[in-house]
Amino acid sequence: MDDALARCEARDELWYLAELLRINGELILLADASDGAAAAEAHFGRVLDCAHGQDELSWELRASTSLARLWRGQHRAAEARKLLGPVYGRFSEGFMTADLQRAKNLLEQLD
Repeated sequence: MDDALARCEARDELWYLAELLRINGELILLADASDGAAAAEAHFGRVLDCAHGQDELSWELRASTSLARLWRGQHRAAEARKLLGPVYGRFSEGFMTADLQRAKNLLEQLD
């Protein structure tokens, strides 16, 4: 993953940088290291910054969903809802897509 991120940045192929960072955050969580949650949270924050900068709502949704899921596991449901709810609310179509279905299900769990 580190090689893929380095190539992406070196070649200025930034259109998928946000997704690579998000996936890396998910992999960090799966590794279950002692500082994994903090590292993953930092990755997801970087993804959100990247998605905002590129005005990519779909990447923002994925990053918000990943971060909200992490926060839910840390008993930070109110923060998770505050993050994910507004991003989900900006969509006007595509509600049958897997990403929006995952976000909706997570929001329902946060209620």
